[in-house]
Amino acid sequence: MSTIKIGDTIPSIKLMLATADGPKEVSTDEIFKGKKVVLFAVPGAFTPTCSAKHLPGFVQNADALTAKSVDHIVCVAVNDAFVLGAWAKDQEVDDKVLMLADGSGLFTRALGLELDLVARGLGVRSQRYALVAEDGKVTHLAIEAPGGFEVSRAEAILAAL
Repeated sequence: MSTIKIGDTIPSIKLMLATADGPKEVSTDEIFKGKKVVLFAVPGAFTPTCSAKHLPGFVQNADALTAKSVDHIVCVAVNDAFVLGAWAKDQEVDDKVLMLADGSGLFTRALGLELDLVARGLGVRSQRYALVAEDGKVTHLAIEAPGGFEVSRAEAILAAL
């Protein structure tokens, strides 16, 4: 699978959202159709850079992003909905960021953005990246170099908008 690029359409995939009533299936079509969406992906919930910098940056900049006509800020991780729900609570995300679980990595694979961390005991995860999509079409894509945290941070996405 080739990596998604600017101009491509977000694939139609089901992801899971943690709710008070348990995990709820949500389709990418529902999230992206007719909307301006900032989506960022992390290698894993509760991991150091993801918890200390990546997610908190988007939570802190949520108002600034919505002021730029962003309808949804979405975080995706190859974890289950229960883990993402617990991480959202731990990080005090509230309704600022939609926390979506890609438990089997199908969305990540469809984007061509898998990260093989099997040798480190973490399985196959997502690369760290952020994108902007308007009505399901990618208008900005920022994929981090291995170990990097520059182009996908909230401040970089704000500057790109």
